[in-house]
Amino acid sequence: MVRRNSQLTLLVAFIFLSYLANTSQLVFAKEKDNVREACKVTRYPNLCMRSLASFSDSAGRSPSKWARAGVSVTIGEVEHAQTYLANLKRHGHLRGRNKVALLDCVETFADALDELHRSLNVLRRLSRNTFGTQMGDLNSWISAALTNEDTCLDGFQGENGRKIKLLQNKVRQVYYITSNALALVNKLATTGLGSISDP
Repeated sequence: MVRRNSQLTLLVAFIFLSYLANTSQLVFAKEKDNVREACKVTRYPNLCMRSLASFSDSAGRSPSKWARAGVSVTIGEVEHAQTYLANLKRHGHLRGRNKVALLDCVETFADALDELHRSLNVLRRLSRNTFGTQMGDLNSWISAALTNEDTCLDGFQGENGRKIKLLQNKVRQVYYITSNALALVNKLATTGLGSISDP
């Protein structure tokens, strides 16, 4: 009898644990679907899913939250690249054309960061009354950030040194993430006013 009871207890525990495992798998699958759905509009969807996966639960299906997440992540990437550029400027021993190009990069990345911060501030206070104007401003500022990042790459064209290749790869990564953020903002713009009613 005792053995039967312990077997029954084990069976109930197993069923309960299986239920929990299935439930958590369903939640995880739903969250994964959220980020996949959001990133469908981007030019670099795999990068988008990797960089924004942690927002999948909190952003859900909200275009405004995904736009904010995209710009927030981009700001972090630009700041990381800025630190790299500043270190390269101090300790990289670049000369001639490369040194001039690096100084230009430092300046263009500072401009890009300003534009992205402005964008995030607007995304945090979207308004039905000024939605169209806000979307126009966001498009202009994030496009300008992309232009600044692209300009950074221009000065190094045709260069093959290891340091320059690493710099170009870092800047390209930031460019791709910024492009994804712009796509998420444009998705918000096309979704329209109804998408900004969520908190």
